[in-house]
Amino acid sequence: MKKKFLMALIATIFTLSAFSQIYEPIKWKHELKIIGESTANIVIRATIDEGWHLYALNLPKDGPRATSIVFETLGNAKKVGEIQSPSKLLKAYDANFDMELNWYANNAVFIQKISFSDASKVSIKGYVEFMACNDESCLPPTQEVFSIGAPSIEKATVVNTPMVAKTTNYWKPVINELNSFGNTESTAGNTSLWLIFLAGLFGGFLALFTPCVWPIIPMTVSFFLKRSDNKVSGKRDAILYGLAIIFIYIILGILITLIFGASALNSLSTNAIFNLIFFALLVVFAISFFGAFEITLPASWSTKLDSKADSTTGFVSILFMAFTLVLVSFSCTGPIIGTLLVQVSSTGSLLAPAIGMLGFAVALSIPFSLFALFPSWLKTLPRSGGWLNSVKVVLAFLELALALKFLSVADLAYGWRILDREVFLAIWIVIFALLGIYLLGKLKFLHDSESKQTSVLGVFLAIISFAFSVYMIPGLWGAPLKAISAFSPPLYTQDFNLYNQEVHPAFTDFDQGMAFAAEKMLAAIVDFTGFGCVNCRKMEASVWTNPTVKELLNKDFVLISLFVDDKTALAKPYEVQENGRTRIISTVGDKWSYLQRTKFGANAQPFYVMLDNAGKPLNKAYTFDENPANFVKWLKNK
Repeated sequence: MKKKFLMALIATIFTLSAFSQIYEPIKWKHELKIIGESTANIVIRATIDEGWHLYALNLPKDGPRATSIVFETLGNAKKVGEIQSPSKLLKAYDANFDMELNWYANNAVFIQKISFSDASKVSIKGYVEFMACNDESCLPPTQEVFSIGAPSIEKATVVNTPMVAKTTNYWKPVINELNSFGNTESTAGNTSLWLIFLAGLFGGFLALFTPCVWPIIPMTVSFFLKRSDNKVSGKRDAILYGLAIIFIYIILGILITLIFGASALNSLSTNAIFNLIFFALLVVFAISFFGAFEITLPASWSTKLDSKADSTTGFVSILFMAFTLVLVSFSCTGPIIGTLLVQVSSTGSLLAPAIGMLGFAVALSIPFSLFALFPSWLKTLPRSGGWLNSVKVVLAFLELALALKFLSVADLAYGWRILDREVFLAIWIVIFALLGIYLLGKLKFLHDSESKQTSVLGVFLAIISFAFSVYMIPGLWGAPLKAISAFSPPLYTQDFNLYNQEVHPAFTDFDQGMAFAAEKMLAAIVDFTGFGCVNCRKMEASVWTNPTVKELLNKDFVLISLFVDDKTALAKPYEVQENGRTRIISTVGDKWSYLQRTKFGANAQPFYVMLDNAGKPLNKAYTFDENPANFVKWLKNK
């Protein structure tokens, strides 16, 4: 039974982690509505997927591409006034472009009034040019061609630029060949649930050393000493106790997912107000652990559950005891659980909260099950006292540091710029330096004894804390600090940056780069990127700067970076037929985006492909993964 459940769970995890690389988060509909004898409205509607947005008609200079509606042909009709949009226009800070922008969410309607003399002779042809983004990345600018009140547009003819005409073989689709290598190379997506489990496991072991959990051990031993009639029943009850703890936490994770949903949790994790609340919560807990005041749940709650555990029998009493553990320890485990759930929600996986809680519960349940099984072990444990106060203070420092992560998200969302990267790092340096001073016994708080002495463990922990502070200091001048890149604000928020070790592409034109690679008999790495692609910048900062990666890219390959949002106009625009739609290729970005979709069957960035001199893939494609070792392995597997 257990084996079948495990296999089913593994199958479910891999099913939920599968994804498609083609995204079309915005769907369009258009129609002509007659509103009078000689007037009508051209109505263009956009349906926007959850979590995505469509930019407004007017945006600041140097921002993303604004939505624009172009009427190429108005046969037997004239425009009356300008385009109107009755849809709700949202205004918010966009981290992708570091500016405040206007956009539409869920849906958008655009209306252009026209006049005519004969409705039967009206023919309209045009296109909508737009850009779709979510909180993390943007898809390349796209055009939606429409025709209203007239026969379908004639089949478009692709008019290639001279370079494309000369090297048509480079543009030949290789989707099947690419798929034959297997799934896109990216261990981040495939192992995310295992990493979530390990994060939960770490959180559970951390919770074991909190001052709220430690006092429950004698309560557990006392409870099971009263129930143990024989060794068989004692072992059974101890195992059931551990399973009950795991059951409660998994149910909690599942309930959170069912109530909010994976996508809602993802939105919540990037919501500015929520992050401010969580920042304040962690600061309050930190102040409490420093000794300013105590946070405890009403004693009547835990007392009532404890009495229920004593008065009932069988698994129900053990379940009540497990509830007592969860409730009494909540003031210490709450911040750990909350932080875990916020972080895993960004994966969008339905299983993520439950998997995270599973890891947390396993770590928490193992020692309590052992103490229930072997009550005599309690005698070997150190008594609570000064060492627990030290744990409180260490947790307080860590919670202060973690709180800044949540404040940073809100700061970026509102565009306050009060917590730029160097400010963030400066505060973290001070926090961990003070933690080191405390661990050496040179800093005391209200609940610390005057005669507190530094232990050997304290010295080693102080060394780690001081070393971490020193590690972060170069970041004040722009060092990447890969170890904390997931926590600190992005490099573009830093005012003073001396870092200049970035890797730059040899070419930004596909055909020229492929021709050079053929001439030098080298393989090519084609990097589909974007000026507004956040994850592309992360890869360039944390992976490409790795010495091995840098050497391989510069010596063994011709690196070709193609910016799919490059707005440079082509000398001669052309039309293409794609998936039954007519698309206009008018910019350099349109050209490279079309190449990525038709040749490789993908349109997400970053997206890396390794090609031979004929334009055929030498390996599976590679997407976002910040582990340089995985990228090195991919580069060498050709």
